[in-house]
Amino acid sequence: MARDTVETHFTQAVATLKAGPARDPGRPIREGTSLTGEQCRRLFQRQLDSRLLDIAARWLRERDEGYYTIGSAGHEGNAAVAAALRPSDPALLHYRSGAFYLTRSEQAGRVPEQGLRDVLMGLTAAAEEPIAGGRHKVFGHPDLAVIPQTSTIASHVPRSVGVAFAIERARSLGARSSWEEDAIAVCSFGDASTNHASALSGFNTASYATYQGQPLPILFVCEDNGIGISVRTPKGWVEAAARRPGIEYFAADGCDLADAYDAAVRAVQHVRDHRSPAFLHLSTVRLMGHAGSDVESAYRTQREIRAGLERDPLARTAALLVEAGLETPEELLTTYESTREHVLRIALETTRSPRLGSAREVMEPIAPRRPELIAKISPMAAPAATREKAFAGALPEDERPQTLCQAINRTLADALAGYPEMAVFGEDVAKKGGVYGVTRGLQKRFGPGRVFDTLLDEQAILGLALGAGVSGQLPVPEIQYLAYLHNALDQIRGEAATLSFFSRGSYLNPMVVRVAGYAYQKGFGGHFHNDNAVAALRDIPGLVIASPARPDDASAMLRTCLAAASTAGSVCLFLEPIALYHTRDLFDEGDGGWLAPYAPPSRWAETHVPIGRARSYGDGRDLTIVTFGNGLRMSLRAAVRLTQEGYGCRVLDLRWLAPLPVEDLLRAAELTGKVLIADETRHSGGVSEGIVAELIDAGFTGAIARVTSADSFIPLGGAAEHVLLSEPEIEQAARKLLG
Repeated sequence: MARDTVETHFTQAVATLKAGPARDPGRPIREGTSLTGEQCRRLFQRQLDSRLLDIAARWLRERDEGYYTIGSAGHEGNAAVAAALRPSDPALLHYRSGAFYLTRSEQAGRVPEQGLRDVLMGLTAAAEEPIAGGRHKVFGHPDLAVIPQTSTIASHVPRSVGVAFAIERARSLGARSSWEEDAIAVCSFGDASTNHASALSGFNTASYATYQGQPLPILFVCEDNGIGISVRTPKGWVEAAARRPGIEYFAADGCDLADAYDAAVRAVQHVRDHRSPAFLHLSTVRLMGHAGSDVESAYRTQREIRAGLERDPLARTAALLVEAGLETPEELLTTYESTREHVLRIALETTRSPRLGSAREVMEPIAPRRPELIAKISPMAAPAATREKAFAGALPEDERPQTLCQAINRTLADALAGYPEMAVFGEDVAKKGGVYGVTRGLQKRFGPGRVFDTLLDEQAILGLALGAGVSGQLPVPEIQYLAYLHNALDQIRGEAATLSFFSRGSYLNPMVVRVAGYAYQKGFGGHFHNDNAVAALRDIPGLVIASPARPDDASAMLRTCLAAASTAGSVCLFLEPIALYHTRDLFDEGDGGWLAPYAPPSRWAETHVPIGRARSYGDGRDLTIVTFGNGLRMSLRAAVRLTQEGYGCRVLDLRWLAPLPVEDLLRAAELTGKVLIADETRHSGGVSEGIVAELIDAGFTGAIARVTSADSFIPLGGAAEHVLLSEPEIEQAARKLLG
């Protein structure tokens, strides 16, 4: 449907309206509604502004000055939802929420032109746009409690549930929060999105929590126009899908502003009073197609298109005003034309605004890190009395040397004592203490408000973390196995890692995601428990991937990740090698070579491990073995045997897989001129590919070789040894490289 068709229909529809007897603007616009005439007049203007922004988007695209044409035409009834909420209620919005955004902007005391400019600068990729700074057209603003979303498939729904959870968690624990104590979260999406796994995860989590008596103040808003691009949503499906235990259902005609407002007020009041979820189902219509390039006539009949025009919410709000005697058709048409001219003038002005001018400028908000501040914060411990209480007098530095599992456990306890806003959660982490005992005893020490079990859904776990992080808390979720993370990878890639980028750092979601990973669990698991795939993680911009192998490194690196999350909102993935959790020995049984004492807080500064710094073992000048994770133990053992044969070997433990410790890598490589990479991940897409590329890009002219695990899933039992990197392979490759 062309924009001129929509404009022509509106003007014709308004021109034929007949004025009714004048009503008091302070009274309801019609019988049976709570929407006053004055409210209707004000919301009509925001609906009109939103419609004209869509007209401007198409106009800008035709001039090759605009870059986004998915609009809100037909969905302007969402202005009523904004009007029913407070401007301080956190909102995660559908991409057709133009009228909501403009209404929220006005509610917050901004002049209407500011909201218009926000959106127009987004359309024209202006660097001065207040949220994404020209990186994308999103609805968001730090002063409006609108958290930007680039999602078109409801991947923001789990985060929204997390925001609601964080509001209540702050209320019950007295924890810090970015939101008011009685705030509610609102999350809007389209009808097609209700079928997406991430939406279903969010709905199920809300229902599950409410079923257990957990307060969860969230309003789901489905703007149902009956079609997803060209795929029709069956009649009645959204209502059937929305009716879940613990979620109150409300419905309204989203094209009728008064009906939408009344339903929104009831839904909002339910959520705010009962602190439980509600689903507001607004029946809407899509005008002007899915986007500028969409030819609706290819999949919709002319009769359907005309029927949509007859439900135009802008024309129907105009009818409310005229029939109430508050406006005349002539006045409304004059307002339309003058506003149209005003919006297009601002649109033209934004095309002259500066745009992002370099790769550095584009990438600036991806990973805002402050190494000096992290180095200062990381060594900070809780007060001595607090630590004494947390550890019941048995301080970890007074214990015997610890395993990797024990070191992580004690570090988490120290962090929970030092960061009151921190929470540890995931499957089985509470009473059981995790599958491998890593979190054992933490709930008993710190209580179920700070260490708790979740439902078995990785999207839900990460959604809770995303919501908690953007709400000012410090979440430490656990994903039980590395392979399970891939069930919810877009919560890291599309939600966590992008938020800083698309908000210029105005919104952050700090988190440290603990993941039990890698292989070498003898005789156990199969590919879902023994997994060595990290390629999908390493290409996510800004994501920090820590991979400690030794207990002392694990403690220091976990403190670094927590400090980076707390100070800069970093998204950190903490990969823990399962096979090394309980390893005690390095060379011979009983040697205790894989144990390490727990450093007291007085030594945390000197043992601090900056992000992207490797650790070197040995001082040989013949060969450098570069490795990480389980490869470290195998490489150290191989290096000793090679040294006994007269070769001078050094082993470099990368410790960080993103960002790679390039400076340390190059230094170690140049010292020997020969580099062997021992990589337990796969031959294709594994970490070794990135290492080789860094060496070549830096101009390293020495010899490079690599040994890796095979491009295979990992089978059960002893068959795994056929496809995993082994010590003999490392030795054999080293001897070949040494000549």
